[in-house]
Amino acid sequence: MQLTAEQRAMRDVVREFAVEELRPADREGDETESFPEDVWDDLAELDLTGLAVPEEYGGLDADRVTYAVCNEAVAYGSLSVATALSVHGLACACIDAFASDDQRERWLPEMATGRPVGAFALSEPGAGSNPAEMSTVARRDGDEYVLDGEKQWITNATRAGVAIVFAKAVPADATADGPDGAPSPDDADERSSSSPGSQARQDAEGETVTQFLVPTDAEGFDVGDPESKLGLRASDTAPISLNGVRIPAENRLTEEGRGLAAAFEILTGGRVGIAAQSVGLAEAALDDAVDYAQEREQFDSPIADIQTIRHKLAEMRTQLEAARLLTREAARKLEASTDDAAMAASMAKYFASEAAMTVTNEAVQIHGGYGYVQEFDVERYYRDAKVTEIYEGTTQIQKEIVARHVLGEQ
Repeated sequence: MQLTAEQRAMRDVVREFAVEELRPADREGDETESFPEDVWDDLAELDLTGLAVPEEYGGLDADRVTYAVCNEAVAYGSLSVATALSVHGLACACIDAFASDDQRERWLPEMATGRPVGAFALSEPGAGSNPAEMSTVARRDGDEYVLDGEKQWITNATRAGVAIVFAKAVPADATADGPDGAPSPDDADERSSSSPGSQARQDAEGETVTQFLVPTDAEGFDVGDPESKLGLRASDTAPISLNGVRIPAENRLTEEGRGLAAAFEILTGGRVGIAAQSVGLAEAALDDAVDYAQEREQFDSPIADIQTIRHKLAEMRTQLEAARLLTREAARKLEASTDDAAMAASMAKYFASEAAMTVTNEAVQIHGGYGYVQEFDVERYYRDAKVTEIYEGTTQIQKEIVARHVLGEQ
């Protein structure tokens, strides 16, 4: 897909920033397991923290393709920062799509400048790929809601000033206990039904799920210790506890029972962002592998002269370009609101994330023993890539979504 002159110019600016600022910060953040906070304000100066926020609220109001191009460029420097930015964007998108005019005017102008940071709290310890089974509840109490529950795998949890929280709206004297289940490491996953019957059951279970805007300084809003992760170590991921958190009733963003539909609507766009990030990460790994292959010598010649290495590089480039084309086509379809936009987003997300795993794995292999040590960035890229197959809907979930479209079940 041909980019416009404006899109190419923005890509180039963000790519330069990613190489010069984000990549060094990501190396340090990975080592210290801390978010490179100093680069966040720089992202705001590039209008990236308000990328999809409407112009009337101070944002860039970027179209879907520009959004994908910028996510790809940021991830070229740091997947951790790209992930934090993506989740902030999800929170902004929820407020823009579902909040009242007053709430938009209150929150979006500041969020467009990067402060407060946004979080998206859907997943729970026992409800990852099936959020309809969540146990977090919101009880109406006069002009307020009272929220109780636990959320897990929440990106930006320690940094956020506002969180979009999903909970089951229940009567004041009721409780809603979800079933036990293994957690899915995901900020925002989707239901994992495998048959129309289980789909109907989950739809019924999710009938009370509702979306709320919750300031993180509210009494009873507690953030746990950040997780120590395989990759994405510069991005904070932590659990959230809601213990009698009171919010005004006007902070309910959707009608009671419309929360899951709202979440899935927003996540469709988010998946294109994750696909784009996967492409950016894969390209960083490929570029490092090319440089290394041309510089590293064996038997008095660069290893780039060895046919096996050459074929690996060819396969990596092909995977990368296929993922990029799927991603940008999905972005175009979302912008045009085509009937198959959701399927296109899922195809792009699962293919690009698997491409990122393949390309980073081969980049490590080309580096040999050096690819296994932290001195070389490909070691970090390989660890980071795995999460792209998991968060915002696992590869298996994406395939199920595509299958439903193929079989006419949507």
